[in-house]
Amino acid sequence: MSEHSGHTAHNARVWNYWLGGKDHYAVDQQVGDQVTSMYPSIGQVARADREFLGRAVRHLAGEAGIRQFLDIGTGLPTAENTHEVAQRIAPDARVVYVDNDPIVLAHARALLTSSPEGATSYIDADAHDPDAILRSAADILDFERPVAVMLLGILNFILDTEEATAIVRRLVDAVPSGSYLVLTHPTLELGGEGNTEAMAFWNANAKPPITARTGAEIAAFFDGLDLIPPGLVSCSRWRADATPGHESLQVAQFGGVARKP
Repeated sequence: MSEHSGHTAHNARVWNYWLGGKDHYAVDQQVGDQVTSMYPSIGQVARADREFLGRAVRHLAGEAGIRQFLDIGTGLPTAENTHEVAQRIAPDARVVYVDNDPIVLAHARALLTSSPEGATSYIDADAHDPDAILRSAADILDFERPVAVMLLGILNFILDTEEATAIVRRLVDAVPSGSYLVLTHPTLELGGEGNTEAMAFWNANAKPPITARTGAEIAAFFDGLDLIPPGLVSCSRWRADATPGHESLQVAQFGGVARKP
């Protein structure tokens, strides 16, 4: 990777640092360490979000029988990516990843390889443009059959709530009955009240800027859908019995999975 892009911390690389990865620059580590000093549980949030992804995909590929996943705002590949979790259960699962960071793009193309029976594809597109995402994803996914639309830690980069809601609506409208919406989002609730200062520091020193939302605002993204138990909760507590030892951990990141009736 060239050094010229290493002057400003970037979300995908800082998140990679928090998860213990190696795909980041010194500036990402510096910002990551500063955020951690202001908000010590951020590393727990990053890990809890990743573990939620695993539990949600295992449920969808297993019990729910979903074979198509549209994972928007993928971030840098780490262990237990969506296609790895899904194809372990259902080798014929088809997964489309979406991101618009060239570093993520380069890593994803090298690392995100599919099982022979399934398919894994990567779209260079922005979450602000759902129509472009849907057009490109149609090359791999059959929108006549159920799709799990995954928006993990991405709507917090859509600063305008009306725009974020419209993006979710457009994506959900494009998939048939029996599809799912999987979502995580940071909040200043659930013990995250002290995060305000850390978010302000982030927005001054890293890209893209971020916003927190309330549980009520996040719940509204699921309007018209049926949240499956346990509903909208701290992502670390969503079906936490599947991650032993995590039953009592609460992080300031809501998570939920809902079915389109």
